Amino acid sequence: MTDHHLDDIWRSLSRDLHAAVGDSLFDMWLAGLEPIEFDGRVLTLAASVDVQAWVADRFGGILDAVCESILGPGTCVRLVVSSGSAAAGSSSTAVTAPLVTEPAPVSLNPKYVFDQFVIGAANRFAHAAALAVAENPGTSYNPLLLCGPPGVGKTHLLHAIGNYLTRHENGMRVRVTTGEAFANEFIAALRSKRIEVFKARHREVDILLVDDIQFLISKVRTEEEFFHTFNALRDGGAQIVLTTDRSPSELDGLQERLRDRFAAGLVADIRPPDRPTRIAALRKRAQLDGLDVRDPRVLEVIADRATANLRGLEGALVRVVAFASLTGRPLEPALAEEVLDDLGMTQRTVGSRPVTGPSIEEVQSLTCDAFGLTREDLLSPSRAGRISWPRHVAMYLAREHTNASLPVIGEHFGGRGHTTVLHAVRRTAERIATDQEAAELVNSLSAQLSIRGRRARGDRDD
Repeated sequence: MTDHHLDDIWRSLSRDLHAAVGDSLFDMWLAGLEPIEFDGRVLTLAASVDVQAWVADRFGGILDAVCESILGPGTCVRLVVSSGSAAAGSSSTAVTAPLVTEPAPVSLNPKYVFDQFVIGAANRFAHAAALAVAENPGTSYNPLLLCGPPGVGKTHLLHAIGNYLTRHENGMRVRVTTGEAFANEFIAALRSKRIEVFKARHREVDILLVDDIQFLISKVRTEEEFFHTFNALRDGGAQIVLTTDRSPSELDGLQERLRDRFAAGLVADIRPPDRPTRIAALRKRAQLDGLDVRDPRVLEVIADRATANLRGLEGALVRVVAFASLTGRPLEPALAEEVLDDLGMTQRTVGSRPVTGPSIEEVQSLTCDAFGLTREDLLSPSRAGRISWPRHVAMYLAREHTNASLPVIGEHFGGRGHTTVLHAVRRTAERIATDQEAAELVNSLSAQLSIRGRRARGDRDD
């Protein structure tokens, strides 16, 4: 495809993106994107290394939606890291090839600050602990471990601590990274024989912030290096803040001595947000992004449908607002319901309580029928493969098709903890990504649950 054609595509996309997200957001995050390639299905855009992950997470849905509206159904956007020297029209291979021997460093997200964090019952303690660490690093709560499922605000608080210290503590040496980045940098340092540089980078700091520390599990040499880094920092009075998707005792596969050190600090759990918190988060996000949501009932509809985490909540808001902008229809509750129905975020009511999709019991019943088990088998403590895999599938489907939180799902599966549910969801997602037979079975069950949800609402199938 010629550079000229790519430029035409990007001009068309830019026009609709402007309309969808507004001038300020477009200028801040999307104006710098460069079209690299369009193969008839995937449009590859390059972004600078400091915003690529943020743009993919925050605007991935709207980019795909606008792409489909311009280039046709089934098309999507792929974001890659720009080399900084590649011009529009360069091959995607040149953009995605390694540019240096070491992975790009993780940087603080300037939008993740304490003032923009919405406090609720599910995260109040974690917020207070994070703020206390930011105000008095290295004096107490060391390490601070923020635990919770994806999308509930752990990363926000982690970066908020770093941003607070860089703004209020002159000379404070702050290092932010992720478990995955730490491992990748360590491997690169070993290969390039620059291990001392790596050690200095992570140990000669006043505060080390590590997101998703669970990625170190089963990486023996990397765990060993982090153990020594942890000890060097703590012994030197530096503050350590970590996030993880489960409690230290449930970090199976991690060295026991590391788990003990994590547990010796302050462990602050963050649960999925309750309804008032979800509505408040939507209101704040709309205000920050300059979104014109005049009818508060629109936010209530979204809050009642997207219940799992804050990330999905904000994504649903973007999709609803974008759909209204692109179609020219008024932003009303009915429109929000229509858009979220199409996304599979269906709702029915039990009494006065909104419920998304089928009940957990219906998910369990359908799964038992598919695998030839009884409900007693499914809820039993047995770890036999013929039972544990169906149980994982049922938990995965409950997570996908109900508005129940992880703890609530766990309670319905014999009183299991939320981390057990999270583990089951992850294992199921991994298996269906590589096992076609498993994927077909899970997709079939998921489709049946979606049909039941539509029939419960009285929707037509046509």
